[in-house]
Amino acid sequence: MSDDKPESLSYRAAGVDIDAGNALVEKIKPLVEKTRRPEVMTGLGGFGGLFHLGNRFRDPVLVSGTDGVGTKLLLARQMDRHDTIGIDLVAMCVNDILVCGAEPLFFLDYFACGKLEVDAAADVVAGIAEGCRQSGCALIGGETAEMPGMYGAGEYDLAGFAVGAVERDGLIDGRRIDAGCVVIGLKSSGPHSNGYSLIRKVLEHSQAQLDDPFDGQTLGQALLAPTRIYVDAVRRLLDEQVDVRGMAHITGGGLTENIIRVIPEGLGLEIDSSAWPMPPVFEWLQQAGRIEAAEMRRTFNMGIGFVLICPEAEAERIRSITREPAPIIARVVAHDKGERVSFTQ
Repeated sequence: MSDDKPESLSYRAAGVDIDAGNALVEKIKPLVEKTRRPEVMTGLGGFGGLFHLGNRFRDPVLVSGTDGVGTKLLLARQMDRHDTIGIDLVAMCVNDILVCGAEPLFFLDYFACGKLEVDAAADVVAGIAEGCRQSGCALIGGETAEMPGMYGAGEYDLAGFAVGAVERDGLIDGRRIDAGCVVIGLKSSGPHSNGYSLIRKVLEHSQAQLDDPFDGQTLGQALLAPTRIYVDAVRRLLDEQVDVRGMAHITGGGLTENIIRVIPEGLGLEIDSSAWPMPPVFEWLQQAGRIEAAEMRRTFNMGIGFVLICPEAEAERIRSITREPAPIIARVVAHDKGERVSFTQ
């Protein structure tokens, strides 16, 4: 009889390295600490993150949001650059809850991969921490899931979760929007985190290379530019009591579908496409992909990543406070039939 013993199995042999996970936690602790707010009651590593609202709000309404960054992840992986995709993750969540007038308070992330590569994961978390710093919210927890067989070598996925608060009487829900209000646009930093399945098709069909020179950088850098976070600009407007009656984050669905979501029934939008210059990256996408204008407008933000809906008299104050062009890109009009959104040149 053979004296050979059956092979002893282990979690590591099955593809999950607990030690690597622990090493990642130690590596990101300083990054997380930089996002700490006074209301945070726990450190990294607990079963749940604790956050005490204290007396900061009289009658708070909690606002939550969750999102990912879609197939922009594939572009980051192709470029082997992982330090900005976390900013995208935070931006997609905090910009959404900001639409209600909420102040982002804390953020959690979920990182799933086939095999944990500590350095790449730490770069991702560094981006998440930077996004939290830009938006003023605390990174109070997260989960790293190593799932061999679910993801291939070098593959990972991300999800984010943001919670904010707004005073009940300060909630911005679009109800006060009326005909005569205008839509003011805040510029985007690029495609943000939407339309990347189409972007990758354009790259494939045009045979363009990510390292091709483009507008003072490479094409890849232009396409990977992190999503702009609007928290600072919008919170300053609200603190100055600008009469903002509605807001929209321009994500999937582009200008065509996002703004109208906050416009009351009986009203429509007339969008002036000539009111702002189309950034070069969108011009390139349209030409290289031979994409029709209507498809561009319902897929991409076209250079406007966030909008404010207010009386026209507030436009100059908004420009002064945000210190950016903030053009009037549309007008709210009475509407009774047909398409509620129209575009003019």
